[in-house]
Amino acid sequence: MSKVVTFGELMLRLAPNGCYRFFQNDQMQATFGGGEANVAVSLANYGLDSVYVTKLPKHAIGQAAVDSLRYFGVDTSKIVRGGERVGIYFLEKGASQRGSVCIYDRAYSAIAMAQPEDFNWDEIFEGADWFHFTGITPALGGNMVEICKQACQAAKARGVKISCDLNYRGKLWTRAEAREAMTELCQYVDVCISNEEDAKDVFGIEAEDTDIYGGKLNHEGYKSVAKQLMDKFGFEKVAITLRTSISANDNDWAGMLYDGKDFCFSKSYHLHIVDRVGGGDSFGGGLIYALLSGKTTQQAIEFAVAASALKHSVEGDYNRVSVSEVEKLAGGDGSGRVQR
Repeated sequence: MSKVVTFGELMLRLAPNGCYRFFQNDQMQATFGGGEANVAVSLANYGLDSVYVTKLPKHAIGQAAVDSLRYFGVDTSKIVRGGERVGIYFLEKGASQRGSVCIYDRAYSAIAMAQPEDFNWDEIFEGADWFHFTGITPALGGNMVEICKQACQAAKARGVKISCDLNYRGKLWTRAEAREAMTELCQYVDVCISNEEDAKDVFGIEAEDTDIYGGKLNHEGYKSVAKQLMDKFGFEKVAITLRTSISANDNDWAGMLYDGKDFCFSKSYHLHIVDRVGGGDSFGGGLIYALLSGKTTQQAIEFAVAASALKHSVEGDYNRVSVSEVEKLAGGDGSGRVQR
């Protein structure tokens, strides 16, 4: 069984019921989620040895966050306990032409205040095959760029494959800060995951003749983006998610995987969205599983996109689907018929 380590921030998610606006009533749903934690859950659901690393307070909310991962079988034994608070994000789900809104309250969270000596990376990567992080984690401030660098260096020393989802978040740092940090960290990365905007925001690499708001995506432009990213950093593979936003509820969803030789595009899915948060993370989890399972480039992108398409139908950050469900959709059965 392959062992995958992911590293990042696990947050408390507070969201109004359904598509209510913030405080339209006095109720909010409390769940947990975070980029790398969402990937860890997907991988555990697919049967891999999934290890999640973060820092969380010892109090009851921190423990509830840990327990949310244990429920799925994620290995939480490497989570460092300490600090004062769990990061929070407030989510207002959009509908029709009203987009979703995320408000972060994560300053001074336990992981943002972490120290390099909190993590014994040689111990954490014992027996590991893969390491995954996102551009969100170094953006948390404090020592996080240095901690991510130390993690990447330790993984490389052990021959562990490294994947990174660029995941630029303008509310956490500037484009200049992101470019400086991610240029350094991407030197260690084997598999880069991006979307229509991240490559432009972080590295100034843009797909030509593409309008992400007007629903116009140019495949040739994304081939150029993937090749430029690979040429710049020497990645083994570059994956790009392709989202056409028709409205907050309806998107077309596909992806591309470039292996240095072939540009493989997945089939496209029309999504009627229940919850899009975690969609990119479920893509990353599906891609990691597919590549570790020995799937071809085309099979890998089909699996990753199908996994993510299913996530858009699931409430919460975590993708609660199995390998068989993903393979059924990737194989062409997207009818949604009742299973009896």
